[in-house]
Amino acid sequence: MAPTKKKTKGTVGVVGLGIMGGSFARNLVKAGWRVVGFDISAERRKELAKAGVEIAKDVGAVAAAVPIIITSLPKPQALKATAKAINAARVPSRIIIECSTFTIEDKEAAEKLLRGGGHTLLDCPVSGTGSQAATGDLVIYASGDSKAISKVLPVFAAFSRKTYDVGKFGNGSRMKYVANLLVAINNVASAEAMVLGMKAGLDPKTIFEMISNGAGNSRVFELRAPMMVNNDYSKATMKCAVWQKDMSVIGSFARKMGVPTPLFRATEPIYRAAIKCGLAEQDTAAVCAVLEARAGLKRGRKATRR
Repeated sequence: MAPTKKKTKGTVGVVGLGIMGGSFARNLVKAGWRVVGFDISAERRKELAKAGVEIAKDVGAVAAAVPIIITSLPKPQALKATAKAINAARVPSRIIIECSTFTIEDKEAAEKLLRGGGHTLLDCPVSGTGSQAATGDLVIYASGDSKAISKVLPVFAAFSRKTYDVGKFGNGSRMKYVANLLVAINNVASAEAMVLGMKAGLDPKTIFEMISNGAGNSRVFELRAPMMVNNDYSKATMKCAVWQKDMSVIGSFARKMGVPTPLFRATEPIYRAAIKCGLAEQDTAAVCAVLEARAGLKRGRKATRR
């Protein structure tokens, strides 16, 4: 007797299986979805295959197998290449959920390209770190065709805690820029506070406990300060090198809007210094190590450098 085929909630594709996309895929599998994925990295493909993701040979094969595709990509060039590959597959109309942080112009170009191939692209950046993505603690800023957004809500529910339909295409990105501007500032502010406290002789664990229970707390502090306490940024939830791309996108958007961002701009040299110090592949919480060095604060354990 042939074994009974396991019933799933549906089939969804994920292109880009890095920190964020890999978490989307894992949580979708756990939630009962059949997931077909692809990444240019053989290591990531192997890792996600172990998590239950069916690995396709390329983007075209993903498009051929699924009605809905999630993209989580590092560069706009990758989005353009993915859009072209989906069109080249000549498959029926697909809904593509684009979750990366790029300029609106880059996303609009991809939307036009895919629309020409009969597909619907949604602009759906997520708010949250890699560690939040791992537990499904993400907020999705969905924008674009409202009917398409309604169709994919069950998919979002598998890897996030809340989805907002923020209106016309591009509004998702606009909302993400606002959110990440605050993340950039709060992260450096958290490091600044930690270094001040440690230089004053306070135990870092005590600083974390007191701040996280007081008026100065923030979600970013709760997520990043534990790394600062341990002086270990190797388990990156957002790599400094990748964050530089987001910073550039946000800064460019704010200038285009004619909005002054003095606090945001003040953080930029701190993040650049982290990369110059060899912390490009470390979590952005590593700005704490930069400020410690500038404060002349030395701890027994050094931040990992690559």
